[in-house]
Amino acid sequence: MARRGKKPKGRPINGWIIFDKPRGMGSTEAVAKMKWMFFAQKAGHAGTLDPLASGMLPIALGDATKTVPFVMDGRKVYRFAVRWGAETTTDDTEGPAVNSSEARPSRAEIEELLADYTGEITQVPPNFSAIKIAGERAYDLAREGEIVEIAPRTVVVHRLEIVDMPDADTTIFEAECGKGTYVRAIARDLGRDLGCYGHVVELRRVSVGAFGEGDLVPLAELEAAAEEGMEVLDAEAIESGARPRVVDFQPLDEYLVSPESALSDLYEVMLSDEQASRVLSGNPVLLRGRDAPAFCDEAYATGHGRLIALGSVEEGSFRPKRVFGGKG
Repeated sequence: MARRGKKPKGRPINGWIIFDKPRGMGSTEAVAKMKWMFFAQKAGHAGTLDPLASGMLPIALGDATKTVPFVMDGRKVYRFAVRWGAETTTDDTEGPAVNSSEARPSRAEIEELLADYTGEITQVPPNFSAIKIAGERAYDLAREGEIVEIAPRTVVVHRLEIVDMPDADTTIFEAECGKGTYVRAIARDLGRDLGCYGHVVELRRVSVGAFGEGDLVPLAELEAAAEEGMEVLDAEAIESGARPRVVDFQPLDEYLVSPESALSDLYEVMLSDEQASRVLSGNPVLLRGRDAPAFCDEAYATGHGRLIALGSVEEGSFRPKRVFGGKG
């Protein structure tokens, strides 16, 4: 007799939470908290955000985890403050200073260098980063006192500009960049090129892929929604040490963004109910209409009022590669 698999714990909910991660919280901790708060069966995030950074950490629940790669590959916008006069071991405020200078750059001197930091550039990621070296995280090796050598990598910075210079010691920048870019490395290298050294003292991510600053949801707002849906315990239950739990998830679920919202750069194939049923069974369907493309490397299909599949369009047919079978 075949053993039945364990029933997944949690609710089969699908969607994105565009979490405004507070400073001091790690990305893994944030995902665990959202998974627990929403009582979701599955959760993941689209791009690590350092504990010392705040801002956008898109968290995928349920079938939305299948769209994570499309968000991670999208452009990101960071707003960050650089303190001139010192370079640290971590390129932020966590590590001690290793180089210092009394020199301070003018706005004109900084702006003269910004063109060198836009487009396709080469940078060495910080020693204290999540990059793996022989299977180990660079920050783990660095904390153990090992000499970390990270190979230079090519990244793309679409835009880098000065937002403000509140004082001679500080410059606030905004950067729009591609996957794998470290703004801490930009601050470090700018400081070296300017001859004054520098490190990041404040970092906030305000945009990731299709998600913008207006989509951000702070932790306090989510906690208030969870509290709104919690059960009310009587005196006897409270005295016995029972803890209230969320019994009505509707206030929380209103913050969920649909899985397909992460796919705005892809071609959408809108299916009839009959076509959707065929695709859900893994079968291709012929697309009709003058506007339907003959070929498209990446596309997504919607039907039955939800995201159905990821796939491609070949010879006028949508061919599913990954089907979304959960309830939506």
